[in-house]
Amino acid sequence: MFLDIAKIRVESGKGGDGCVSTRREKHVPRGGPDGGNGGRGGSVYFEATDTMSTLLDFRYGRRYKAGAGKTGGGHNMTGADGEDVVVKVPCGTIVYDGESNEILADLTAIGDRLLVARGGKGGKGNWEFRNARNQTPMYATPGKPGQQLEVRLELKLIADIGLVGEPNAGKSTLLSVITAARPKVADYPFTTLVPNLGIVDLGDFQSCTLADIPGLIEGASEGKGLGHEFLRHVERTRALLLLVDATYEEPQRALDVLRRELRQHGNRLADLPFAVAVTKRDLLSDEAAAAALSAARQWGQDNGALETLLISSAANLGLKELKYTLLRLYRT
Repeated sequence: MFLDIAKIRVESGKGGDGCVSTRREKHVPRGGPDGGNGGRGGSVYFEATDTMSTLLDFRYGRRYKAGAGKTGGGHNMTGADGEDVVVKVPCGTIVYDGESNEILADLTAIGDRLLVARGGKGGKGNWEFRNARNQTPMYATPGKPGQQLEVRLELKLIADIGLVGEPNAGKSTLLSVITAARPKVADYPFTTLVPNLGIVDLGDFQSCTLADIPGLIEGASEGKGLGHEFLRHVERTRALLLLVDATYEEPQRALDVLRRELRQHGNRLADLPFAVAVTKRDLLSDEAAAAALSAARQWGQDNGALETLLISSAANLGLKELKYTLLRLYRT
């Protein structure tokens, strides 16, 4: 299961109470105050890690609470601080305030950390209140309460190049052939229900990450077919590879749909550099394949595509040229 949105509640620890105490050593008849301060409450942090790829863990753990600070002690002893809680999240996680919808942090790199709920301060012991007029104060202050906050986590995959196409356009097959990823591949629409990542070797000691985004349909930018959930994962890519099935009678129409949905979704998707790959060359005759490539190539020239290629993942046709194109996209 892939989970890319989660809501959780976090709570930092209460500060420890200050202590009321007086010195009681032998031969000290007029001992002064020696009550210590309370300890600081524990805080809650989010930290990005590469050991997670989904937010699935938060389906089962929805509340995270840090430890409370300990009460101060006699002999001016400060109470122990409460234990902090560090919540691990995948790289690419955006943290929102659950009420205001304000972005609190975008944790993209390993080790990125956000203090989301600060622990309460410890109360002051009576030693802190001594003065010339009141040399033995018999009062202290309680610790400050911790912070409570509901947050929304949203995961956006981080990839160099996003594979975008209509359902059953061959994205998963291509990913499985040119990378070590093993996405589900079958001959029916919406085979891919969750994004998949793979790393492709581009030669000369260079590689890039590909994201296989579930198929886009007309109306995806308005949420049709889980469009918002799918389009979210191409927002971080530096380039796109648009895939279109060579068996379509009008491949340019399918490409128009993809570009329109990317443009209407916004977030710079329509401005990313892109190339076009016409897939499933092995299913067509030479004449039909040439016609499909010609139509797609004309569309690519009219819309600013870096390159338009004819490939077959199943028959391993055109994949060497495709890797060169991916390298050009990666360097763009």
